[in-house]
Amino acid sequence: MELRQLEYLVAVADEGSFTRAAERLHVAQPGVSAQIRRLERELGQELLDRTGGVRPTAVGAAVLPHARAALAAVARARHAVHDLAGLVQGRVAMGVVTSYAEPDVPTLLGDFREAHPGVEIVLSEASTDVLVAGLRDGALDLALVSLPATDIDGLETRVVTEEGLVAAVGPEHPLADRDSIGLRSLRDLALISLPRGTGLRSLLDDACAAAGFAPRIALEAGDPGVLARLAARGLGAAIVPASLAAGFAGELRAVPIVRPELRGALALAWRAGGPASPAGRALVRAALAA
Repeated sequence: MELRQLEYLVAVADEGSFTRAAERLHVAQPGVSAQIRRLERELGQELLDRTGGVRPTAVGAAVLPHARAALAAVARARHAVHDLAGLVQGRVAMGVVTSYAEPDVPTLLGDFREAHPGVEIVLSEASTDVLVAGLRDGALDLALVSLPATDIDGLETRVVTEEGLVAAVGPEHPLADRDSIGLRSLRDLALISLPRGTGLRSLLDDACAAAGFAPRIALEAGDPGVLARLAARGLGAAIVPASLAAGFAGELRAVPIVRPELRGALALAWRAGGPASPAGRALVRAALAA
C-alpha cells in the first residue's frame, strides 16, 4: 500500500470521477485507475463502485477515514520538517517605536539568538505608522508600537507597558507650580510633541478634539528625549510619558494631565494569524512568553 494510492482513492471519492480526480492531481487518468486497481487487488476488495458513476463501496467507505488520516499525518510531518528548517536557516525582522524605554528588546533578541543560532535577526526603528505598515506588508514579523495607533485593523496586540502622560515644563514656565492640570489648560499653550503618526501624538490630538480644540504644536521631534530637552530650555510644554519626564527631574517639572487623564501604552503587535515564516512565529511566541 502506497501513499500515492491512498491519495488517488481520496481524490476519486471526493470528485466522484476518475477524470476530475486526475485533473485535481495533475496526473493522467489511466494512472489513477491503475493505482486504485492495484490497491484493490492488494486488499482483496473493491473500494469503488463504478456502475452509474463512481462512489465508494461499503469497504471503500470504511477505508477512506484511515486514508485521510494517513495523508493528514504525512502533511503534518512535512510541516514539522518545514518549520524546523525555517528555524535553522530562517530570518526574522522586528521593528521598535522610536526611543522606546521598555521592554528589554536586546535581551529578548539575545535569548532568541541563543535558542535559534541559525536565524538571521533584523531590527529597525521607526514611528508607529511605519511599523504598522511593515507588519501588514510582511516586511516585519513583530513590532513594538505605541498605542493608541491610528489603524491596527488586521493586527493582534499585547500591551507591555502603560502609563500617564504629563506636561513637562521648565522651572520658569507658568505651569511649573501646578500639581496637575486639566486638558483644557493646554488650549493656548505652546506644546512640544512627537509628530503625527505616533501613538502619543494620536492620543493628544484625539483628546483635544474631543475637548473642542486643536493643540497648538510649536515644536515637533521624533525623539521623546529631545522633547524633554526642548522643554527644559523653556521652549514650551512637552507632552511625554511620566517615566521619561522623571529622568529629567533636575531640569523639568512633570505636571500630570487630568480631567481626563491621558494614558499611552507600548504594545507588541503582529499580523493576525501570525507571521508567514516559522522563524517569525517563533519570535512572536518568544516575545509573548517574555
